[in-house]
Amino acid sequence: MKAGLLTREYPPEVYGGAGVHVEYLSQELSRLIDVEVYCFGAERDSALVARAYPPWSALPSGGAGAALGAMAVDLRMAGDVGGVDLVHSHTWYANLGGHLAKLLYGVPHVMTAHSLEPLRPWKADQLGGGYALSSFCERTGMESADAVIAVSAAMAADVLEAYPAVDPERVTVIHNGIDLDHYRPDPATDVLERWGIDPHRPTVVWIGRVTAQKGIGHLLDMAPLIAPDTQLVFLAGAADTPEIGAEMAARAAGLVAARRGVHWIDAMLPRAEVVQILSHATVFVCPSVYEPFGLINLEAMACGLPVVATAVGGIPEIVVEGVTGHLVAVPEDEAGLGVDLAASVNAVLADRARAAAMGQAGRRRVEDYFTWRAVAAQTVALYRTLLET
Repeated sequence: MKAGLLTREYPPEVYGGAGVHVEYLSQELSRLIDVEVYCFGAERDSALVARAYPPWSALPSGGAGAALGAMAVDLRMAGDVGGVDLVHSHTWYANLGGHLAKLLYGVPHVMTAHSLEPLRPWKADQLGGGYALSSFCERTGMESADAVIAVSAAMAADVLEAYPAVDPERVTVIHNGIDLDHYRPDPATDVLERWGIDPHRPTVVWIGRVTAQKGIGHLLDMAPLIAPDTQLVFLAGAADTPEIGAEMAARAAGLVAARRGVHWIDAMLPRAEVVQILSHATVFVCPSVYEPFGLINLEAMACGLPVVATAVGGIPEIVVEGVTGHLVAVPEDEAGLGVDLAASVNAVLADRARAAAMGQAGRRRVEDYFTWRAVAAQTVALYRTLLET
């Protein structure tokens, strides 16, 4: 069996959870079946990557132009992927390519729903007509795919609500996984020393893209309310738009000026550096207002951290209230979420022994339930059912 994986992100060009998912899934799938990866961007030095596609220079780079560029890549992917037994697309960027390949070659199309465009309405303001195009690509792929993989039960419910034309029998829940060799406590401190982070002080960590989806505004509302002797380490990834990036960077600069021990690191750090920072923190906070799964919470738990996270999407399927951390309800209008997050974070900081016990319980939970080997085995089993019918 040969599967073609169609994705926007693939190492080293990874900026979100979907890219991490495809990176590890492709590696584990390759132990079981033949795999070819088709991705956006520059050529990769990877035996798994069949082709990579840079943006089409004839199109503008922002807004609707970016969406048109993704659709142009999808056309090239569909043209090149012939010869596989099935195609498996990830995110709206590649869903149209998967759909076209299904039509061209008569092979099954599997798509993994990492997020849903109808549940990210703020993108309409950011992208204008580009949001209509991304929504078209996702809907087309979703409603015609032979199988839809939802990364959580909550995501499966969202798929069926957002796209009622999808047959529930075609939706399968396969959780994300994690590489326990890469994500494990690291006792070294060289990375902390380089960034000026004190390994002996209580520390709150957040990692995420600078976007409304990740609750960045609520994170910065929370920050001034955290116990004053606590370090705040925020690893800020790419911003959705230059405007939100500038706005949040300005707010972060004000926080740095007003409070000792704030580290706003505006960079995508290598995985090993992230792991070391997580390993020496006291608590991880996830303020997302939309999170189909929440892979970053698994990464923190694998490093032995208790997690305080919003109770949205797939996060309650990861974090066990009172055992591996705390879940915080998101008010309907989101007002006061930062205050509620701060209360739960401060409660963890106030009881270091319990925090450590929660962190240990989180590591055990990841070991017991969330591995990429299990994800790959379930995925191949799904592939086989499609090829046998």
